[in-house]
Amino acid sequence: MRVIGLMSGTSYDAIDAAAADLRLDGPDLVLTPLGTVTGAYEPGLREALAAALPPAATSLAEVCRLDTLIGQAFAAAAVRAQQELCEGRAELIASHGQTVFHWTDGGQVRGTLQIGQPAWIAEATGLPVVADFRPRDIAAGGQGAPLVSLVDLMWLRGRPGTPVALNLGGIANLTAPDGTAFDTGPAGALIDAAVRRSTGRAFDADGALAARGTVHEPLLRRLLDEPYYARPAPKTTGKELFHEGYLLAALADLASAEEGVGPTDEDVIATLTRLTARTVADAVHGLDTNGSAHSPGSPRAGSPHATEVIVSGGGTRNPVLMAMLGEELAGVPLRLSDGLGLPAAAKEAYAFAVLGFLTAHGLPGTDPRSTGARHAGVLGSLTPGRNGFPRLRGDAEQPVRLVLE
Repeated sequence: MRVIGLMSGTSYDAIDAAAADLRLDGPDLVLTPLGTVTGAYEPGLREALAAALPPAATSLAEVCRLDTLIGQAFAAAAVRAQQELCEGRAELIASHGQTVFHWTDGGQVRGTLQIGQPAWIAEATGLPVVADFRPRDIAAGGQGAPLVSLVDLMWLRGRPGTPVALNLGGIANLTAPDGTAFDTGPAGALIDAAVRRSTGRAFDADGALAARGTVHEPLLRRLLDEPYYARPAPKTTGKELFHEGYLLAALADLASAEEGVGPTDEDVIATLTRLTARTVADAVHGLDTNGSAHSPGSPRAGSPHATEVIVSGGGTRNPVLMAMLGEELAGVPLRLSDGLGLPAAAKEAYAFAVLGFLTAHGLPGTDPRSTGARHAGVLGSLTPGRNGFPRLRGDAEQPVRLVLE
């Protein structure tokens, strides 16, 4: 089956489309990458989305408007991928949509909202669409994230040692081979907020601003006091917590407690970049320990030592972040996912192509060890194409390994 996966992450800067040929071969799910295309959100739409996200107030009218406009933007990306990558022969679209709210309460996820109405995608392409992946896992008691964990587990199965998959988007998440998976905290979320506040730009291109700054240790200590880092897995977070207001509150606390000159804008960005590297590394090193549930980075007692970290996501394009992460990992090798066949910039889009394929075959798309759900679940809702939904074999068995051709 030829599937197009569509993804826009918590940085909401662009829509990634990845096309893949997928087939079941006994216990293996064989993936042949066909390529990727990326399209940035139109600036006005991105600004409207940013203005509606928490902690800002919005209206149902604006949510409706954004649901339509984002759905149309995803449809345009799908049409482009269908034409440029699939020679018009795709059979299924898997759309993650755009997360606008992830409702957590006392460590339990109560709900989640991804918008980008899939009917626009189905109408534009004529193809069936699987969308709205996360709520089913939440209904089963899970965190609804990180959903890429099942794909990571299949992809890394059989690899020597204890590989850890890491994604650096707006939020960072990791997956370990024993099924441990969780959001470690912010990746680009706070860095981007600081850059927008000081320059008006969307992100720290090539880490240039961080490179000009110096890590401000009092601010770093203040930020590391965040209780989220000490919570046990499974756990998820998002821009509902790590947003510009969160950063401004930390800076205000610092100013009230400190005398002398505070950090410059570049110092703040350098400090936030170090925060991302430190919290990710703490999480990875915590997989080595038998620490209590309240020890940062120790989500599961007895997890084996990480032997390599395979990283993907937009954060890989920030050389200062990658250098700091290498320092903080203290000897654990850091590798880009490109070297294992999945492009770092579009790994999540390929992952959702896999999840859509599993849903189309009636197969679960979660591992309860990763999300904390009571059971594995078939994910998503289905929007038929012009010819309905494909009739597939009903005897498909759950694959255990992802093989790239």
